[in-house]
Amino acid sequence: MSTKIAVVGSAEFMERINSVSLQIPDIEIDAYIYQEPQEVNNLMRTLQPCDVVFYSGALPYYFSKEWREQYQIPTLYLRQDEMAVASTLLSIFYEKKISLERISIDLSDASYVTNVLEDIEIEVQPLHVIDYHEMLEQQFDLTKIITFHQNLWNLGIIDLAITSVHAVHDQLEQLGVPVIRMNSPKIALIKGLQAAKSKADLIKSQSAKVAVGYINIDKLCSQKREMLNAFAHDIHASIQQKDETLFALYSTQGDIETLMKKDVWHDFFAKTNGDKHAGFGYGESMTEADQNAKIALRFAENERDESSVYILTENKELRGPFPQEHKQQRLINDHPKLLKIAKQTKLSPANLSKVIQFGKSRNSLHFTAANLSDYLQVTRRSTERILKKLVDHGYVRVIGEEMTYQQGRPRAVYELNIPLYN
Repeated sequence: MSTKIAVVGSAEFMERINSVSLQIPDIEIDAYIYQEPQEVNNLMRTLQPCDVVFYSGALPYYFSKEWREQYQIPTLYLRQDEMAVASTLLSIFYEKKISLERISIDLSDASYVTNVLEDIEIEVQPLHVIDYHEMLEQQFDLTKIITFHQNLWNLGIIDLAITSVHAVHDQLEQLGVPVIRMNSPKIALIKGLQAAKSKADLIKSQSAKVAVGYINIDKLCSQKREMLNAFAHDIHASIQQKDETLFALYSTQGDIETLMKKDVWHDFFAKTNGDKHAGFGYGESMTEADQNAKIALRFAENERDESSVYILTENKELRGPFPQEHKQQRLINDHPKLLKIAKQTKLSPANLSKVIQFGKSRNSLHFTAANLSDYLQVTRRSTERILKKLVDHGYVRVIGEEMTYQQGRPRAVYELNIPLYN
């Protein structure tokens, strides 16, 4: 089955895409053409079903932000990097014989130009480059880029403008300013389409994986059962009652991920009063997904909060508890350094992973047992046992004491001495 790629760009960009698309097997191009990048958000409202959206550059990607936040289709854009700059400059030197000092350039990141010049050991003074990266993060203004080139031309400082924006090219042409578009080499277009296809294929393969969910609801009544049926319908799941309070749901990873992105748990828990715990598992098979769902449910039932949800993936990555937090930890420990620590300290992979995630989540290097206990959601005694094992083997250091009350024992202040990133 072919991968349908919605390509968003100018008419000229679409011609170039069509010229290379036949070199990539099993893709179908659906073109969405705009005159100016500001039109993209409205253009995306006409989008037909597709597997992935591929934008011609950073600008149309930026202007579709409102649409991208509402829909969960994978998206990416063609980056005009050092290869595009080098290719464009080489073409100008060969065909037009114009020196760099007499050229103005606009692009999303000025470092692409300086990197190319440093690599070929050429120093240009002055260098006329405008970088619109900050404009993308604040408020984009097309006229600033046009004015930049036009003023340099009117003052006789440049002989040619290079633009990475289709609409700027058209405007400068109308103003009589010599201008060319930044060149995107064919190999860059091919790699861009290949990346779009790979991203779409990955999402499709993940979405098709089996997902099993267990939901434990106390004090079941007809209203709660109706809510549960509606919930199962939303994720296209079949539902099976295991006992008086436990229900199993059978769906796909794609449907569950869509559900989590919509963050419907707050609403579901609010409408079905009482304690509710849920665990979802992903897997290559129904058996694997079922086992992972049961493990995730146990984590949810151990939470102090009344209601919580965990997800355990086929890679043993535990996510949750939803809706309170969106933490992620690995229950499998396959890094040599961490395997050594787990063996020495006799800590479970889950607890070791949680300690590492705790370290990553903090802005401060220093912490107390109370800080770690709150994060792990376990008793202070359990936390102190974990800390003792890590201290005994040098993976946590006691660096001081903290006196929070006028009376009572001071609390130890710790510092992690464990690799957080691997």
